[in-house]
This record gives sequence, structure tokens and C-alpha cells, in this order.
Amino acid sequence: MTSGSRAAAPATPPGSDDDPRLVVDGTEVARYVVHPELDRRHGPRPYLHPVRTLAGTSVTDVLPADHVWHLGASLAMQDVDGTNLWGGRTYVRDSGYTWRDDHGVIAHTGWRERTPDRLDHDLHWRDRAGRPLLTERRRLGATPADGRAWWLDLDTTLTSTTGRDVHLGSPATNGRPGGAGYGGFFWRAVAEAEPRVFTAEAEGEETVNGSAAPWLALAGTVPGGAAYTLVFTGRGPGDRWFVRTSMYPGVCVAYAFDRPAVVPAGRPRRRRHRVLVADGHLDRAAVAARLDRSTRT
Repeated sequence: MTSGSRAAAPATPPGSDDDPRLVVDGTEVARYVVHPELDRRHGPRPYLHPVRTLAGTSVTDVLPADHVWHLGASLAMQDVDGTNLWGGRTYVRDSGYTWRDDHGVIAHTGWRERTPDRLDHDLHWRDRAGRPLLTERRRLGATPADGRAWWLDLDTTLTSTTGRDVHLGSPATNGRPGGAGYGGFFWRAVAEAEPRVFTAEAEGEETVNGSAAPWLALAGTVPGGAAYTLVFTGRGPGDRWFVRTSMYPGVCVAYAFDRPAVVPAGRPRRRRHRVLVADGHLDRAAVAARLDRSTRT
């Protein structure tokens, strides 16, 4: 990704007092911005921000100056049958990043359920003319893990509305080198210094970017000194991890890391992602213990 944007960021994160919150044992852990008022070039879409640990540490960033279209924790693709639903410039083969009039919108269309620990709604993924390319059913849940951590669950089902296959692409599938296969469930994190990123077998951005490990952890420290760890699980068939720590802190379950993905006509595409949001820095043993405990409860 390249940094910068032609449009200035709003002075405050967009949203409204009516945006739902997720709550764990009486503690608000996330706000869900459903109708962001954003420049079309910033990829308007529902997103989670702030996401907090149980101790209150905010672990998402929104509208950062380096990539204004990074919106907390969100679901987006840079290429959906030629429509940019990620925001920013579009990567064009043999030309590089280019500003194009190709930005669409991912829009909330109706609630199915809205409770303090569960959000269930319908969305349209629309092209620049407002035509739906995909419908989505999205379910978000928040559950306790232990006294220092909680689980965020995201269950998403995409269905083609065009009567044909819909292709999902990334800068990498459109010709950009360097492992830039981002697009999917993306988390823009907060870190005062470069965070630690690791899997069960590997460590560091260059090693884990593009990997297919069952889980991936990012351990960071926010300005002010509070420590946190995010543990990502739920990588589906063909998905890979897209990771950045040196340029900015971000993790993505990438749907089209090195080859385009497809939402087949008449056959919905489902993904289930889970993130452990924990206070403190967890090591491999602590991560493994929590994951093992989650499978037995």
C-alpha cells in the first residue's frame, strides 16, 4: 500500500451515538460504526472502533494519516470485479497505484439481531453506480475468555447478486510484488513501537506474511505503556496472513493473497474469524493454552 490521500481526514472519527456497542460481563469492549460518513475514496464500510481490552486499552486505529482508509477492524477488498471497496488508490497492472473513479460502498441494509453481545445484520457490497455486487450476512459476537481476555467472533457469508461468479482480488493478484496480498478481514492496530508478530512456528513480518499458520499473534504496546496481545484464528481455505509491523501495525486474513478468490454464482462463500483480545504480552505457550482452553469449552 502507498501512504497518503488526496482528501483530508475528518477531525473526529465518523459515527453516531446510535452505533451499537459490544459488551462483555458489563464492560464495553467495542463500538460498531455502521453508517460512517466518509469520502467515497476512503472506502465507506461498517467497522469496529474502538476495540478495547477488558482493562480499557484501545487496540484499533482509525483514519491514520499514513493510510486514511484503514478503519479499525473491518471487512473489505480492493478489487471486487473491478470495484475498489478498500479505499485509496487502486493498483493497476504495469502502472502501479492510480487514483481511479472506481470506489464503491459496503452498506448496512438491515438488522436481524442487536443485543449487547451479539450483532447480526445484512449488507450490500455496491459498485460505484450503487449496483449490488454481493450481499452479505454478518454476525459479530463478544464472549469472555478469562479475566484478562475476551473473544471477538465474526461470521460472514457473501453471496453473488449478479447471476455470475464475482471475483475478489488484491494488489498482489493485480501485479504488485512484495507480498501485498491484502484484502479481507483487516485489523489496523495501535503500537508505540514495532510490535512482535508470531505464529506457533515463525516470528517476524517477513516470515509470517503470506503464511498459512492456524493462528497468528500480534503483541504490542500503546502510547502510555499498556500492553496487549491479539490472537487471530479462522483462516479459511485458500486464505493467507497479510502482516505489516515495520510500516504500520496491521493484520489481515487475506482472501486473495496470491491468487484471486471467487464467490461462485449460486453458492455462498462463508468465513468464520475469531480474535482473542488480551491484556498483557502473551508468549507462545500462553497463546497455545488459551486456544486449547477455547476448544474444550
